[in-house]
Amino acid sequence: MPTVWTFLIVCPLVFIAGFVDSVAGGGGVISLPAYLLAGIPMHLAAGTNKLANGCGTAISAYRYARSGKVVWLAAIPAAIFSTIGSFLGTELAVYLPARVLEIIVIAALPLVALILFFAKGFGEEEKPPKPRNSVIVLASLIGLAIGFYDGLIGPGTGTFLTLAFSALIGFSLLRSAGCARMANLASNIASLVVYILHDNVLFSVGIPAIACSMLGNYFGSKYAIKGGSSKIRFVMFLVLGLLFIRFALKFFKIIDF
Repeated sequence: MPTVWTFLIVCPLVFIAGFVDSVAGGGGVISLPAYLLAGIPMHLAAGTNKLANGCGTAISAYRYARSGKVVWLAAIPAAIFSTIGSFLGTELAVYLPARVLEIIVIAALPLVALILFFAKGFGEEEKPPKPRNSVIVLASLIGLAIGFYDGLIGPGTGTFLTLAFSALIGFSLLRSAGCARMANLASNIASLVVYILHDNVLFSVGIPAIACSMLGNYFGSKYAIKGGSSKIRFVMFLVLGLLFIRFALKFFKIIDF
């Protein structure tokens, strides 16, 4: 049974995770360890994390959409295929060597950070628009691939979606973040359904965590929308660093989350 210490640990960290997630993605690297630190078993922690994050992402997605920062031509196919990818990733997680993917992520994160550092104007302005069909195909592939990653591993999904929309389709980081929230919301829902079916959601902790995640996402999306791509770029560096540390520690078996 959760105690008062459970909520004192989980709630503040989930708020911070929601804030970070709505700006640049990667909030799961903060929120999932919070549940584990509070003594919640791994499967329950993962399921409860999806519950709170999904509701928080919904708030963030709504604010991005309301402010006109979502390109629906890309967001809709990305969300559809992200759902499919997340379902497949969750179902195939027991068969595929997640350790191999972790090695790829550890190698890729510093490279992504270097690209962001040296490409000073990356994501600050829109690139020339691609043909309609190209946007749909690329967005679908982005959703499928990163949705699959979300179902299989998880942390950093929003960050990778934002980078992919900007690098492959040419959206600004702000519009990319808006599209990423839609695709991430879809992948969260798909994973959450699987966790609920397996009775791996601790609602007594998840419901208060929902409120904290929603508040964090509300203020984070407000921060990003007002500050534009420059603020997203700054937070993205922070998230990439946290992700690298998290995956490196897990790879060398120093931590297990």
